[in-house]
Amino acid sequence: MSAGDTKPSSFSIGSGDLSAEINMLGAELIRLQDEQGRDLLWDGDPAFWTGRSPLLFPIVGRLKNDVLRVGEMSSPMKQHGFARISTFECVGHDQTSCRLRLDASGDTRAIYPFEFRFEVTYTIIARTLEIAVSVHNLGTGVMPAAMGFHPAFRWPLPYGADRADHAIVFERDEPHAISGVVGGLLARAPKPNPLQGKLLALRDDLFAEDALVFLSPESRMVRYGAAGHRSIDVRFPLMPELGIWSKPGAGFVCIEPWHGYASPEDFDGDLAQKPGMVLIEPGHEQRFGMSVTLDAPTTA
Repeated sequence: MSAGDTKPSSFSIGSGDLSAEINMLGAELIRLQDEQGRDLLWDGDPAFWTGRSPLLFPIVGRLKNDVLRVGEMSSPMKQHGFARISTFECVGHDQTSCRLRLDASGDTRAIYPFEFRFEVTYTIIARTLEIAVSVHNLGTGVMPAAMGFHPAFRWPLPYGADRADHAIVFERDEPHAISGVVGGLLARAPKPNPLQGKLLALRDDLFAEDALVFLSPESRMVRYGAAGHRSIDVRFPLMPELGIWSKPGAGFVCIEPWHGYASPEDFDGDLAQKPGMVLIEPGHEQRFGMSVTLDAPTTA
C-alpha cells in the first residue's frame, strides 16, 4: 500500500500449510506458497506472460474480431472480458478467507449491457485453496455470461524434479479428440488428443499453436506434478470445460477450468447464441468453482 492510500491493494490468507495473496485488481490470485514459502504460482514474468491467475468474465477466450454483439448493440470486448482488469471491492476478510465483489457500473454497461454482481471467495483449509464464484443477474432480462479460471502453476514445481518429468494426469481416460485454437478462436477441425490414456506428458511443442481445449472432458479432477515428487490436484466439479496452456520455454503451465469458451471461428452472432454461454434468468445466480490441493510433504 503506497503512501496516501486508504485501502490495501491485496489481501493475504493462509493456514499453516498453504498461503495465498489476492490482488484487488481483477480479484486475481497472485501468490500461492507451501508451508515453507515455496512458490507454486507463476510470477508474472513479462518476458512470457504477465498474468498469474486471472478470472475470466463475462467471456472466456476471444470473440470474433473482438466484438461483442447484444441485440443491436456492438461493442469492443478483449479476450477473456473485463473482470481481470477491474478493481474489486473487499466485502469480507479473515485469516483464512477473502470475499471480493464487482458490480455493474457505467463502464461495464457501455460494453456489456447487463446488471450483474460478481463475487469470488478464496478460502484456505489445510492444504487446499477453494475458489468459489457466484454471478448474480440483477436485471430484468436473461443475461448471457461465461466464467473461467486461469491459474498458472510453476513448471517445474519447486520439489526437485526436472521440467521434462512433469505431467498432468486426468481422473479418467479422455479418448476423444480435442479442440484447437486459431487466432484465439475455436478451430472448426478437431485436434488429435495428445493424452496416453489418462496421462498428458508436458512438453513445449504441445503449445506451439496455443491452448489445448477439452470441451467435454470426462474428468472433474487432474493431478499435476512429477512422479515421486509432491503434486497438485485441481478439482473443477462445476466447470464443464478445461483448457491447458503454456508458451514454449515458459516456466508455467495453466490448468484452466471453464464454463464457456472462445467463439468458434465461424461464429459472429449475438452473445446469447454463442456456444458455451450460460443464460442466467433475472433474479437468479450461477455458481462456479475450483480448488487446488497440495499433497502432504514426505516424511522421509
